[in-house]
Amino acid sequence: MPQVMVVARNFMDMVAALPAAKLDMLYDSAFICEAVLRSLPPLAKKYALQMLYVSAPVAAAAMEEWVLDEYAAKHRVAIDRLLQLRVFVEVRDRRKEVSYKMNQKFQGNMQKYLVDGGSLPREPIPSSVTARLPTLAELESFALEQWEGNTFYLFLLIRSYCLNATNVHSPSKGTHSFLYGKIVLLAAIDQLISSRERDKFQLIHDENFSARSSEFKVHLISSLAFGIYLDGEAPRLTENGFQFLLMETNAQLWYIMREYISSAEERGVDPTELISFLLELSFHTLGEAYSLNTLTDVQRNAIRDLAELGLVKLQQGFVVVETNFRMYAYSTSRLHCEILRLFSRVEYQLPNLIVGSITKESLYGAFENGITAEQIISFLQQNAHPRVADKIPAVPENVTDQIRLWETDRNRVDMTLSHLYEDFPSKDMFDQCCDYARDHGCLLWEDAKKMRLIVRVEFHSEMREFLRRLR
Repeated sequence: MPQVMVVARNFMDMVAALPAAKLDMLYDSAFICEAVLRSLPPLAKKYALQMLYVSAPVAAAAMEEWVLDEYAAKHRVAIDRLLQLRVFVEVRDRRKEVSYKMNQKFQGNMQKYLVDGGSLPREPIPSSVTARLPTLAELESFALEQWEGNTFYLFLLIRSYCLNATNVHSPSKGTHSFLYGKIVLLAAIDQLISSRERDKFQLIHDENFSARSSEFKVHLISSLAFGIYLDGEAPRLTENGFQFLLMETNAQLWYIMREYISSAEERGVDPTELISFLLELSFHTLGEAYSLNTLTDVQRNAIRDLAELGLVKLQQGFVVVETNFRMYAYSTSRLHCEILRLFSRVEYQLPNLIVGSITKESLYGAFENGITAEQIISFLQQNAHPRVADKIPAVPENVTDQIRLWETDRNRVDMTLSHLYEDFPSKDMFDQCCDYARDHGCLLWEDAKKMRLIVRVEFHSEMREFLRRLR
């Protein structure tokens, strides 16, 4: 087997660096298999598809004959990549001859995917519930603002520290970077300093910070290649610190993501689960809204971290519903306010609080737009404030019952255009007309005693013709 050292230059290099057992676990998902297949070099992709329905091992010597001699180097690169990702598994017979066999999990899932297709574990939230979503241009602007705010603020922190300044301005409003919080500056950077100099560095922090992600934030800032070099001179950034600032955005982002995944175990997160989720996100539709309530705790934390990088935009708020139908939504999102307007009457809006009430009129407007009572109740339950989310029920029963009743009241009577027939000359003619309309599925009502019947409006011409024939 070729001895290849995997250096994580891209995401799939990190996948290839996983232990064999964890890599096989990834292939339990057909979408992960497809993502890996997409990432392969063209020749490796061809080999994978060519072997997809081959169950027996294929000799390495035989596979070498699949290409011309001038492409032998590309052949070796393709085989090496397939082996690194365990799409191919090396097999040796008694004569020590090498053969390649496809990974059974990868092969089985790709066969099913090609035949049956597949569906993502979660679907986008319907547009009737999400109302207005940010445009692609707005998402791009948000991502740029978030990223530049993170990078520039960190640069200001270090510069301010080096100059012993105290006036460091925060990023623009709305930018909540995970590069500040509890950890303002971590200068003890293993990659940048030797153990001899490590005791010259300090950690400056602020206690007001969520403990959940502090471990990653410590590791992240320490791995960002920012340091303060103290060698009897004025403090300054190290060489690697400047290199990071001068990288292209994509390179900076990849650097952070690589450290984010590699430090997962230190934060008590299985890197396999994290990689699987990140690969799954690549199949989601850009600009669509997805519910956080379908995610695991690990996935929720990952989404929050990605949001701070600007890769995901969170539209989230917490709602408290009282038994008097008053509603309080703690949110700064304009989108969240518009969603609430779909089924409630918003009375006033503060910078971080929306106050309204659920009324019969507001719900009727929602029902007319195709929103159901169950969708509204589900939304209120899923977005319940943490202090009431653990209660059973999270939304008062009298509120949910009344929402369902108002929907039932609205749907209690169905209007159907129809025609009334009466004054039949005989009971026999009446019965024949009833049977004729009933056989065509157009009889809506009959009164045998008074010889009256009602049929659908579209059946009127046929019924009239049938009466003419009876006479």
